[in-house]
Amino acid sequence: MSTHVSSPVTPLPRIGPYTLPNRAILAPMAGVTDRPFRQLCRELGAGLVVSEMVTADARLWHTRKSRQRLDHAGEPGPRDVQIAGGDPEMLAEAARLNVAQGAEIVDINMGCPAKKVCNKAAGSALLRDERLVAAILESVVAAVDVPVTLKIRTGWCSESRNGIRVAQLAEAAGIQALAVHGRTREQRYRGDAEYDTIAAIKQAVSLPVFANGDIDSAEKAARVLDYTKADAVMIGRGAQGNPWIFREIEHYLRTGDTLARPTPAEIAAVMHRHLEALHTFYGEHMGVRIARKHVGWYLATRPQAAALRARFNVLEQPSAQHRFVDALAYDAPALASNGSNAA
Repeated sequence: MSTHVSSPVTPLPRIGPYTLPNRAILAPMAGVTDRPFRQLCRELGAGLVVSEMVTADARLWHTRKSRQRLDHAGEPGPRDVQIAGGDPEMLAEAARLNVAQGAEIVDINMGCPAKKVCNKAAGSALLRDERLVAAILESVVAAVDVPVTLKIRTGWCSESRNGIRVAQLAEAAGIQALAVHGRTREQRYRGDAEYDTIAAIKQAVSLPVFANGDIDSAEKAARVLDYTKADAVMIGRGAQGNPWIFREIEHYLRTGDTLARPTPAEIAAVMHRHLEALHTFYGEHMGVRIARKHVGWYLATRPQAAALRARFNVLEQPSAQHRFVDALAYDAPALASNGSNAA
């Protein structure tokens, strides 16, 4: 079925001076959107990629994890860094320091539902205090000369869905774009994302709005854009083990046609590149271990996925992980049953 969904006259979204090349954005995800994954998604069609959340407390930036999260070496622009915290001055200083290190867009996290973030009055916990939200946004926008964006949820809970008011505060403070996850903090990732609130937010403000939540195919992206009138979709979990989703969305929105899924050989080639990048970025010891969760996502939709993951997770050498991918491309059932090709 061929159907043109988005009008070619609709302008592409802008964030300050930057016009995005398409409407498919990689969401920031802690422990996922590291430099290797960002670069891979960009190569496969993401119009913008956002870094993992970095704490606003610069005193903690000396840790290996923070140093790696702040590493954007070799990445094309615009480099978009997400910061998280609950203190306006600390967030402003974090924004300044990130810009000094090369950030070209600063994103503020008010969407993370994790307890360890919310317990520090950061992430989506901030949505309960609109005065603090306004103070943070004004402080960060005033601190830097680059565009500042914001990621939120629809509210704290179903009785407190204040996304529209927060969006209006954001626009008044000078925020340049707003990403909205279609769940409350209380929902975390349970149930289905709802798009009515995103549509209402888009109606209430004039800044670019990015729809986020449960978008796992090009067709779903088109439906969400059409329903909400959002300017772009932001893909999080839908990209895990599926970085091709960005080129599929871009192609479908541009042509109305469904792009063919990657062949086994293409999948293997991308997995090899991803493994190589992880081993190089983290070093062999950590790279092998971090590769396990990413490869687990690639395997999730395959027959015998649990057995395949079990085989992969005992591999200790980069070369063994690469051999596993080669075997996977040709004989996954045999690999799952005995692993003879993977060692």
